[in-house]
Amino acid sequence: MSEREIILGRIRDALKAQAPLPGSHDRAPVSATTSTPRQWLPKVGESFDEQLALFARNAATLKVDLQMVSSIDQAHMTLAKMADTQKWKSVATHDGMLAGVAANWLSLPTINTTAGFDVNELETCDVGISECDALIAQTGSVMVTNRSAGGRALSVLPPHHVVLARREQLVADLPAAIELVKKKYANNYPSIISFITGPSRTGDIERILVLGAHGPKKLTIFCL
Repeated sequence: MSEREIILGRIRDALKAQAPLPGSHDRAPVSATTSTPRQWLPKVGESFDEQLALFARNAATLKVDLQMVSSIDQAHMTLAKMADTQKWKSVATHDGMLAGVAANWLSLPTINTTAGFDVNELETCDVGISECDALIAQTGSVMVTNRSAGGRALSVLPPHHVVLARREQLVADLPAAIELVKKKYANNYPSIISFITGPSRTGDIERILVLGAHGPKKLTIFCL
């Protein structure tokens, strides 16, 4: 037999065996009618403190700068110090309870994406400051929509993305995040829902991790 015939024979034999359902592994097969996504996803603690600690660990692994702040004043001081240290010259933001006042803290030239903007000018901003819909403990992700994050471009074009979030926005896992979207937007969904899991990155070339390959190379989360 040729090598080709041997390979095709192995494929034919393999197709005769029934594949296990996702999540069954070495255990008894999971029923397709009773299984839930949480059976296949990493476990998450039940208490808020456990979930917050998990989110912080995941954020550190993803190279996210997580700033736990106790008040608006502390967020103001920390953000102003960051702007001074990193020599920001211009910022982009949008209307919102937190993001709307963030630019006023910095006293820098500002682009507001809520009222329309020039894409080329937005790309020249040092940082984009946005709000979000949720923080996901399970993956260390930030969930944003075009409504919560000032459109589609604000969280993508500037090289540094700063997210202003509140502790009560922390959810345990991805199913909880999807349920939140369903309840919040009901039959009027936003045009984009995105999960931001750390700064943009690639490892395509010689498996060397490079940050900022196709989006912001820095992600900072202020959790109030």
